[in-house]
Amino acid sequence: MAATGVCLFPTRLPSVIRHEFTSSSSSSGKSKFNPISIPSRRLAAVSTDHTPTILTTVNDQTGGSSGKEAHTTTTSAAAEKKRWPGQDQEELDAEEEEQERLSLTDYFEQAKDFVTSNGGGAGPPRWFSPLHDGGSRLDNSPLLLFLPGIDGTGLGLIRHQHKLGKIFDVWCLHIPAKDRTSFTDLVKLVERTIRSEHHHSPNRPIYLVGESLGACLALSVAALNPDIDLVLILANPATSFSKSQLQPIIPVLQVIPDSLPISLPHILSSMTGVLVANLGKGLGLPLPQTVEKLSRDLVASTTYLSVLADILPRETLLWKLQMIRSASPYANSRLHAVKAQTLILSSGKDQLLPSQEEGERLQRTLANCEIRMFENSGHFLFSEDDFDLVTVIKGTGFYRHSRHRDYVSDYIPPTRSEVQKVVDSNRWLSIATSPVMLSTLADGKIVRSLAGVPSEGPVLFVGYHMLLGFELAPMVTQMLVERNIHLRGIAHPMMFMKLREGRLPDISNYDTLRVMGAVPVSGSNFYKLLSSKCHVLLYPGGVREALHRKGEEYKLFWPEQSEFVRMAARFGAKIVPFGAVGEDDIANLILDYEDQMKIPFLKGFIEEITDEAAKVRVGHDGEVGNQDVHFPGIIPKVPGRFYYYFGKPIETQGRKQELRDREKAHQVYLEVKSEVEKCLAYLREKRENDPYRSIFSRLQFQATHGFSSQVEIPTFEL
Repeated sequence: MAATGVCLFPTRLPSVIRHEFTSSSSSSGKSKFNPISIPSRRLAAVSTDHTPTILTTVNDQTGGSSGKEAHTTTTSAAAEKKRWPGQDQEELDAEEEEQERLSLTDYFEQAKDFVTSNGGGAGPPRWFSPLHDGGSRLDNSPLLLFLPGIDGTGLGLIRHQHKLGKIFDVWCLHIPAKDRTSFTDLVKLVERTIRSEHHHSPNRPIYLVGESLGACLALSVAALNPDIDLVLILANPATSFSKSQLQPIIPVLQVIPDSLPISLPHILSSMTGVLVANLGKGLGLPLPQTVEKLSRDLVASTTYLSVLADILPRETLLWKLQMIRSASPYANSRLHAVKAQTLILSSGKDQLLPSQEEGERLQRTLANCEIRMFENSGHFLFSEDDFDLVTVIKGTGFYRHSRHRDYVSDYIPPTRSEVQKVVDSNRWLSIATSPVMLSTLADGKIVRSLAGVPSEGPVLFVGYHMLLGFELAPMVTQMLVERNIHLRGIAHPMMFMKLREGRLPDISNYDTLRVMGAVPVSGSNFYKLLSSKCHVLLYPGGVREALHRKGEEYKLFWPEQSEFVRMAARFGAKIVPFGAVGEDDIANLILDYEDQMKIPFLKGFIEEITDEAAKVRVGHDGEVGNQDVHFPGIIPKVPGRFYYYFGKPIETQGRKQELRDREKAHQVYLEVKSEVEKCLAYLREKRENDPYRSIFSRLQFQATHGFSSQVEIPTFEL
């Protein structure tokens, strides 16, 4: 059957690689073509002398389809299916099923095929695509190059490649077991690859994802290419090898006989760490599932001992450890030249490297670096069950299509599993507050559901911000679960950037908000959201409202400007006023802003963090301009209940010209504000008649009907 390879750069193959693809020379000077196969795929390799080699994906289902055609077909098919919200359920189920199927066993199976079909691990380093189609399902996707750790297989992203392939063009570097390419030559190989791609797509960011040895490789390449838009994502970098427990193994490996498989105990020790970590994180599963999962992983690790020995025989392990020993100082000596945006992923229980300490050092050293800690993870972070690389990239805000991130066009909506994680993480808040959601139908009838909320955008939700934003999680998740409506919140800039090390909460605390689509407040972001027909969430009261003082519950602190009305009218957006009450049912405010400003050291602390946080209402006078950031002192109460009321939508369609007049726009602005106040007043009055406002009465109701029952807990009469 005829088959055409889908190469690394379909439709725009750089000349340096195009030439090699047709006629390449091996290190021995002979032209060579080495097939490598993995399940459901056929890969073809062309060897070269320290130049980027393509290990192409071959389409074995449509004999003769070109790489360009295959890529176009895949992109077109993806365009027909919507992502979450509104994503096809069958596609979602298939996606999650494949993610679950790719596991430790799949790693061993594919690694075995790599070794057995490639002359026992012979040949030079080469690139391969782990995906069927060899390309992303999104147009103009950035390129992701995976640089492997000590195993060299390039299969380290096997648990993540399916999701990564939806938003990146994913290619992995494979370093055969018998290859002895030096670290500096590997640097040259990767550098030539990215320079070729940059030459043909200068505005396309290139992501280098590396673990341990691969992280040293990524840093070294980035230091040599400050003029290229690189993004580094490094897991447990081996730049701390001088402090590693692996270093003392080198002299032992140099003297022991070849027949003694000393590599296996250390490999098994590391892999056991993965198994234990995955087991510990699966303790929430029913016992039969937990036992089955552990048994499956243990069987996999013992069944493929020979594969481990083939991947890292004694001489290869010695070579790799010596390479890391030289790579570590090489990379460290060049850290000052690394200007690339960098994300360090550090494991708290890495038994091979002091990853947590090293991550903190690199964060202090590198010019543009963030860190995420995974306290309960081991060395092989990418192999652990509950680690999701795509979610981490989205949460940190590192995904983009060009040099500058666009918070609207670069945004990737949450998957079903990501939404479920957010729901699960807020499960206890939902249980404690049993939210009541009310909305208004077109005829003015109030119903206990979100049926009155417009499903088609653009829609602008304008409402009251509870103390510390307690209302956000139940509202956003319920909108998704009940109506499949994705709210894009406009948030304070401090949730997106940290200009310097200071007293503000670590930016990682806001990763979930970024995954769920929050954007920093700005006129341009507001414009882009509405022009994209999004459902936008706006709190005119901002920080002043969310950090209000004693006795200011449910009081609005809105500016006088009516700009959001004029912007909504520009796109014909419906404005939905809403109110939320219940903050006073779950906590008492005992130490507010006024109290803290009377205490000298707290006053200084407030001034310090306010100065650190970006101000969004410079020039506003009075209370609205008083956006000082502080942390109010609260004491939890026996939980009451949250209530939400979404008023009747206010139409702006066809009023664009009319509402250009500032006075008329201001009248609509006052109408929206009045409606929000009416929503709050309605809820505060009605909740007094809710027989299930107390958590005790709700628990009694659930005990009567069964805690697993789907029966909705009643509330007041509408």
